[in-house]
Amino acid sequence: MDRADLVIVGGGAAGLAAAIAAGQLKGNRRVILLDGAKSLGAKILVSGGGRCNVTHEAVTAADFFGNRRIIKNVLAAWSVQHTLEWFAGMGVELKREATGKLFPTTDKARTVLNALLDRCHGLNVDVQAGRRVHGIERSDGGFTVQSSGGAILAGAVILATGGRSLPKSGSDGSGYALARALGHSVTSTVPALVPLILHERMFHGILSGLSHDATLTTVVGGKPVDVRTGSLLWTHFGVSGPVVMDASRFWTWAREQGDRADVYANLVPSWNPETARRWFMTQASASPRRSLAKTLALVLPERLAEAVCGSVDGDPLMGVAQVPRGVREALVAAITRLPLPVTTDRGWNYAEVTAGGIPLEEVNYRTMESKFVPGLYVIGEILNCDGRIGGFNFQWAWATGYVAGSAAMASCA
Repeated sequence: MDRADLVIVGGGAAGLAAAIAAGQLKGNRRVILLDGAKSLGAKILVSGGGRCNVTHEAVTAADFFGNRRIIKNVLAAWSVQHTLEWFAGMGVELKREATGKLFPTTDKARTVLNALLDRCHGLNVDVQAGRRVHGIERSDGGFTVQSSGGAILAGAVILATGGRSLPKSGSDGSGYALARALGHSVTSTVPALVPLILHERMFHGILSGLSHDATLTTVVGGKPVDVRTGSLLWTHFGVSGPVVMDASRFWTWAREQGDRADVYANLVPSWNPETARRWFMTQASASPRRSLAKTLALVLPERLAEAVCGSVDGDPLMGVAQVPRGVREALVAAITRLPLPVTTDRGWNYAEVTAGGIPLEEVNYRTMESKFVPGLYVIGEILNCDGRIGGFNFQWAWATGYVAGSAAMASCA
């Protein structure tokens, strides 16, 4: 039987970070990284539109959902500055964009993946692709890791299998079964950072490709649970864009819990209904003959203005001063609180991250070691922690990977 001091299961961002952290401390000990895919890092390559949004300039626990006390402590062990210096040491320079997101200066995700893999090889980490792990059992002094390439006797194991998002990348949720078999619990899991599909009665189809700022309010059980402003993108199937992706977890989670969830869009984020009414009255006084459509186009993209007008049966060619009060009130409502008839999310194949997973309370945040199984470490997306869009989930991967890889190697000593 093959033997190793440490086996890392999963070669995504967290697993590679753990491998590098462990490799730097391993001395003459052996570290093996196993991944079921034929080539590693598929999710890294598709992230950020193929550019890989490595992290964000400012990352705090407030950017994540989960036990924020634990998240705060993990992030404190590996800051954004650590990430910048770490990648610089691997020859990857990062640049900041206006949104605060950090990308490689090459604008190529392949730059990031190659640097991580090269560093693993330079540290003599045994990276083995195409070896799917289907069982982990406790044995005397360690673990027996059963994989498609045979069994490995390991002193310690790091579980970095990912969640359920983008299953084609190998992140298909199989790690949850491995964790359960070892005594861990797993909460419900739902797609997060995922586009939303709207009912066909909505006008999204004619707006496909149009983006603009909007404020989304998600209401669950009659109470607002999330309000956020950002760029909304209309698509042929519904809505996407950063503000939708961030809000999506509240809708998917409510549906999972069997609760009703409603999503509303304020198309002019700085307005409330009274602001909109006053604006209409001002326009009617200043330019009474200007058409309703052209008037709305002063504050909305032209295609959206026409769509909103049509949605309330308003005549787009009518002079704004001639618009009946009932139509004007309907427009005020449509602009400031437009119901988005969400029918479902776009599913795991389009979700960027998983909400839910192994409770953070079941690991020691100082080391990421399981509180139930000594020698088992749990990191990355498999844990019940998901961040908003913008590089935050990568920072979580680097941080948990570094902490676990360092601790696991120290324990092997």
